[in-house]
Amino acid sequence: MEEVAVIEDPAAAEILLDPIRSRLLAELARPGSATMLAGKVGLPRQKVNYHLRALEQHGLVELVEERRKGNVTERMMQATAASYVISPNAMAAVAPDPDRAPDRLSARWLLALAARLVREVGSLITGGARAQQRVATFALDGEIRFASPADRAAFAEDLTAAVSDLVARYHSETGRKHRLVVAVHPALDSAASPTEGH
Repeated sequence: MEEVAVIEDPAAAEILLDPIRSRLLAELARPGSATMLAGKVGLPRQKVNYHLRALEQHGLVELVEERRKGNVTERMMQATAASYVISPNAMAAVAPDPDRAPDRLSARWLLALAARLVREVGSLITGGARAQQRVATFALDGEIRFASPADRAAFAEDLTAAVSDLVARYHSETGRKHRLVVAVHPALDSAASPTEGH
């Protein structure tokens, strides 16, 4: 079972977004059969089987074991991943494009950058899995509190200068190109509301 699977196919995304099928996937973190799942989700076994077939058809669950119980063969299924991310590729016609309106201070532009990040890294993961290779990535995640909006602005200037210096020092016209994204946004669990100045 993969830790994270990237859904790029629109039909698979539609299957995944169905609340019943999403619940079944959550229950299938450990192997289970239609009979076992029926009791947990409160649906008839036949209805659960219908949903499992749809999930299996799109590669979201897989058969891990078959057990004979009298005249019946019980199919033990398991989710193919612990969690799923729907790539913007699944809705390519309306996916956000960060090149359309670049604005370093816009939350919507940050969201478009994040969508591109999911799309590109998702495609790299999918290709890497097919080639049985790991994708070379690096990420930092942290939190910072600013005493004032002026401190936040000064931090942004210092961060821009530091990153620009690093890019200038290591950039080469040859070699494989890498994308660098640095983002700062209010944490959802912050005491201040998202619309407050700091």
